[in-house]
Amino acid sequence: MRKFFLPLGIFVAFSILAQLSFGGSGTSYAQKVPTFTLDQAILTALQRNPVLLNGEQEIKRTKGVIIQVRAQVLPQVTARANFDWTDPHLVGARILGTTPTGATGAASLFESPPSQVRDIQVPLADPTPIPIQNVQASDISYSISVTGTQLIFNGTSWPQIRGSFFQRDSAYFAFRNILDQLIAMVKTQFYQIVVNRELVSVNEQSVHLLEAQLKDQQNRFEAGTVPRFNVLQAEVALYNQLPLLISAQNNLRIAKITLAKTLGLDFQPGRGENPPLEVAGEMPYIPRSISLANAIEMGKERRPFLKQARANVLNQKEQVRAAAGQWLPTITTTGGGEWVSSPTNSSWHDISKGWIATVQGSMPIWDSGAIAGQVIQQRALLFEAKNTYDDDVRQVELEIQQAYSNLQQNRELIQSQEKNVEQAEEALRLAKARLDAGAGTQLDVLNAQVQLLTAQSTRLQALFGYNSSLSEFDRATGAQGVYHEMFADLTPHATKTKTYYTGSGVDAEGKPKQVEETTVRTSSRRSRTSYSK
Repeated sequence: MRKFFLPLGIFVAFSILAQLSFGGSGTSYAQKVPTFTLDQAILTALQRNPVLLNGEQEIKRTKGVIIQVRAQVLPQVTARANFDWTDPHLVGARILGTTPTGATGAASLFESPPSQVRDIQVPLADPTPIPIQNVQASDISYSISVTGTQLIFNGTSWPQIRGSFFQRDSAYFAFRNILDQLIAMVKTQFYQIVVNRELVSVNEQSVHLLEAQLKDQQNRFEAGTVPRFNVLQAEVALYNQLPLLISAQNNLRIAKITLAKTLGLDFQPGRGENPPLEVAGEMPYIPRSISLANAIEMGKERRPFLKQARANVLNQKEQVRAAAGQWLPTITTTGGGEWVSSPTNSSWHDISKGWIATVQGSMPIWDSGAIAGQVIQQRALLFEAKNTYDDDVRQVELEIQQAYSNLQQNRELIQSQEKNVEQAEEALRLAKARLDAGAGTQLDVLNAQVQLLTAQSTRLQALFGYNSSLSEFDRATGAQGVYHEMFADLTPHATKTKTYYTGSGVDAEGKPKQVEETTVRTSSRRSRTSYSK
């Protein structure tokens, strides 16, 4: 019996410990909730965010496209083998059709049909008699060939190869654009948690103050110094504040869940209602002196969004050349060796072998406009890409100006609310002192409390708006991150040249802008206007 109860007691002890550790309260799990600083949150997002990881895979995919397209102009070697077996009873029938009874197909190979003998009108000298041997055709035949193909010239492959390089560049700049957006998103969501946490704290303080106010009025009412109306007024103020606290707590939970999704954290069923993460940090306020004109120029030069659009324009330009290159001739050459089995012997030693060489050329003479239609389509797509680039430049300018305006607004709000919070705190203190001295009313205290809560909430929202706008401003100007081009096997060589300079003074293709003249026609008059494009 002792041998039975000892393991049972150990099992029960471990069960009790497990229930204490992983019980319904989730206390043990709550201690394992990860805590992130802003830098840790950004690094985690860079490692786990699926959108960024997909951008990296897109770069690798375009590298595969380059290899595939480049293979069109490189030698290609192909080995082919053929092996056939035919039933011996069908060998003769397949050569001359149905044979007479007792005759073999092999013997008929050396005898001419009677119709061919009758067609000969001139008598020939008697040939030297050759003994006819009963040779039977082999029922096994095989052939082996190894050939190499090389493209000599065409008008489409090289433009397609150059276009594939621009596709890779576009994927690389798209990756950088996603990275900038991700950093800005993590910062905004991180600050959203911080401001919601502060709002919860402010609302909790307000609730505690109103609870204390209600208790004080109840004590005064029981002492007969205030009417019942004061107690009812304090209760209404308290219950009006509770929904604000509940809403702030829910916003905090939602903000944490949202950031966890951005960081790529999976849901853990064991945590129950506990938050997926905690953040460590405060809401900073670091005023920055900004020149709008310099910021716009920096944004044009550094935004990967514009460089991606430039790569798309250059790629589409190569597609126009590839479509027009179909009018040029295509020349290929093929060469190699071939080994063929003997028709009468299946031995591997009795084979015929030799070299083969072929040069092929083709050129379209008349295709009813098929190539011309493709060229028209690609040219239209090229102009669309250029128009998109020009609109993207204006979009960058718009985003920078919007972020700059939001920074100005939130900076002014912060400066105005810092003094307002101090005054609201002093007004609440004086209202409570007057109420305690019997010179004031409870309504004054409640109003002062509402004003203080409003001032604190406005200041917190202004701080959040400033930091969020600052993150957006850094993203719009391309200053979100400093790139040292150290991405392993991801950085294309073209990114280190002037091909992707997107500052002012260049067009969609990177060429210097020129002053053009255009004629503006209206229904009433015709005028000539010069403008800088």
